[in-house]
Amino acid sequence: MAKAHGETNTASAMMPTYARADLAFERGEGAWLITTTGERYLDFVAGVAVMSLGHSHPHLVEAIKTQAEKLCHTSNLFRIPAGERLAKRLTDLTFADMVFFTNSGAEALECAIKTARKYHAASGHPERYRLITFEGAFHGRTLATIAAGGQQKYLEGFGPATPGFDQVPFGDLEAVKAAIGPETAGILFEPVQGEGGLRSLSPADMRELRALCDEHGLLMVLDEVQCGTGRTGKLFAHEWSGITPDIMAIAKGIGGGFPLGACLATAEAGKGMVAGTHGSTYGGNPLAMAAGNAVLDIVANEEFLAHVRQMSLLFRQRLAEMKDRHPAIIEDVRGEGLLTGFKARVPNTDVIAALRGEHLLAVAAGHNVVRFLPPLIISEAEVQMAMRSLDAACSKLEAALTKPAAE
Repeated sequence: MAKAHGETNTASAMMPTYARADLAFERGEGAWLITTTGERYLDFVAGVAVMSLGHSHPHLVEAIKTQAEKLCHTSNLFRIPAGERLAKRLTDLTFADMVFFTNSGAEALECAIKTARKYHAASGHPERYRLITFEGAFHGRTLATIAAGGQQKYLEGFGPATPGFDQVPFGDLEAVKAAIGPETAGILFEPVQGEGGLRSLSPADMRELRALCDEHGLLMVLDEVQCGTGRTGKLFAHEWSGITPDIMAIAKGIGGGFPLGACLATAEAGKGMVAGTHGSTYGGNPLAMAAGNAVLDIVANEEFLAHVRQMSLLFRQRLAEMKDRHPAIIEDVRGEGLLTGFKARVPNTDVIAALRGEHLLAVAAGHNVVRFLPPLIISEAEVQMAMRSLDAACSKLEAALTKPAAE
């Protein structure tokens, strides 16, 4: 219904799809965010694993500024040399032979799904279009990716789920074997589930999944949108298992704050993706490619990855100490690298609110998990500061648990 002439709507014009915290930030410095009122918060959310280099990293800022002053966008009707360079760098560093650039993780997953289906169609088996996925997965918010994830809370109200996905219990390899049929195209999974509660597949399980794919002519499709780009201490999480996928979706950290995703594939897996089969207006434009190349300049450095591994070890050790110190709040520590956190014994929303009261930002995940995703440039001193904030928050939550009920 249209507003009457002269009527003013004082409510927010934003579609109310987010339960936003009452905080607004105007600038960031490294691992810190500063509010519009000048308060400083230690940022262990990092835009949900996006700010791999932290806030206002000088190398990334300079790359974006320099490119913006020259050329932001041309479309993919023309060559984009910086994109060709980033694609070559990514293929040199990984299993892949080709890259398609997108604006987001969901788009990268859409491309990965289409690539897997198109491979079998190009191989003479168009009936092979189904992907096996794990329960609890999060692959994005498009109609196809919510179907791939299979979580009812994301599917409800959007009509029939997009067909072509078969969910099995997380890590249940026998269920994977039972789900393989004549229409199966591949297996799609996250090496570490982020939204799904920091659940990790073991290197042995990943090797067995690779063997199953090889045995049945399936494609292994990885979602490393959250766990990739250095977050586990390797450039990509699957490297810890020694396996190589056929297709991989990445995003978040590869842009360092600029919207950027990519679908990587081997020449064989991508053979069906010929001219006209897929496209993107903004994907891979010069400004995005400047950001991606700048991030890769730093994150692909072995010394940088060694720093991530060192901070990951320290962080996990300190979290284990916090578990021993606060058993009424922390049930178990989980995750990999700097994609780490714990399952809480009290509502994770209460923990996150208490942490915010100590000026430490964290984010919820499935199975009542509190998730920490600090920038990869985090220092030892900042890890220690975060643990002091966690200690204080847990102490206050414990005090509330033991406080007598009001008469």
